[in-house]
Amino acid sequence: MTDGAFTYDGGRVAPGERADIRYSVSETYLGDPVRVPVSIVNGDHDGPTVFLTAAIHGDELNGVEVVREVAHDWPHSNLHGTLVCLPVVNVPGFMAQQRYLPVYDRDLNRSFPGKAGSTSAKRMAHRLFQNFVEPCDLGVDLHTSTRGRTNMLHVRAEMDDDDDDVDRLARSFGSNVIIDSEGSSGTLRREATRAGVPTITVEMGEAHRFQRRLIDRALDGVASVLAEYGVYPSEPVNWPGWRTVIESEEKTWLRADAGGLVEMHADQGDLVREGERVCTITNPFKTESVAVEAPFTGLLVGALENPVVYPGNPLCHLVELDDGTRRAVERQRSGTMPVRPD
Repeated sequence: MTDGAFTYDGGRVAPGERADIRYSVSETYLGDPVRVPVSIVNGDHDGPTVFLTAAIHGDELNGVEVVREVAHDWPHSNLHGTLVCLPVVNVPGFMAQQRYLPVYDRDLNRSFPGKAGSTSAKRMAHRLFQNFVEPCDLGVDLHTSTRGRTNMLHVRAEMDDDDDDVDRLARSFGSNVIIDSEGSSGTLRREATRAGVPTITVEMGEAHRFQRRLIDRALDGVASVLAEYGVYPSEPVNWPGWRTVIESEEKTWLRADAGGLVEMHADQGDLVREGERVCTITNPFKTESVAVEAPFTGLLVGALENPVVYPGNPLCHLVELDDGTRRAVERQRSGTMPVRPD
């Protein structure tokens, strides 16, 4: 920040201005630039600088539409601060419609904060991190599940008892479920947070498609974050009705113990009870079957979409609920939960 302007290597966006740029981060085999679209909207009023990113995995598309709509469809006349919007971070992966960087076969979301003079992935990450992440005050990184699985909308964040910054950000998004984890080394969320830019990951839906219901819910969550931090001071902060923060020992992946075809009996977002059958694995003749039961009462945060498995393949992601949260979930779904502040 300089005199309220947002500056990056090659440009400057003054208060009251916006810039839609294609920022060069690498080159192709032919020497043509690999350029990432970035929209920077600098408000007339002072306030925090917030980054929004999507498609770090190139086939995860729901977040692309969220970031585009914030940048281009929302009115910004009352914007207090600056929005730094990167709807497609992994441009090569997006063009190939695959998760990782093609050719390099590297996960861009294990390459942050990057390093000049290193691998192609780390060079790209370095350019993006240095210019559009480090100058910010907080960030929201939007993802979907990987191909063949789907996630209910939830937040992942490092809910450190000694650091209220990420806790405040995670809760302000207004999701029912927050999974407490520091994230893997090299992820944008973890490395930005360690660089002093509190960041959360939002997971929602599945790869290779736009899912309008989830996009709209994520837009509400972004609006809630921006209201919490005074970027849009007149907007309300969301209370989701109930909330649970899940620690590592309160979640598990249920995995297949047999190969075959899977019939799911519950979907992502469903409440399942201990001992309830979640899915059944059968052979092609349906002469043998293996039942998969819930080891505890909880929510299916993620579930299989591709119905074929080997032994060891993940079937669903289950998070445990205590009795109070379970009752709150049931009241909300029956329409009897009172509205109350967070």
